[in-house]
Amino acid sequence: MNHEEVLSLKLQVLKREHRDLDEAIQALSEKPGGDPLTIRRLKKQKLVLKDKIARIEDELTPDIIA
Repeated sequence: MNHEEVLSLKLQVLKREHRDLDEAIQALSEKPGGDPLTIRRLKKQKLVLKDKIARIEDELTPDIIA
């Protein structure tokens, strides 16, 4: 496996985790008496994943100088 394939696989995993966190946040938000601290922590975790996804996508996308 080359470097790009590894990054692509990692990107898929991170996107799946991001989607799962989104679903968990939504489920907790809809639940009456949902723990706001837990929701806040999950949102923070989701932002960290979003940053990691953006970094990997930037690395995979070639720079085009116009």
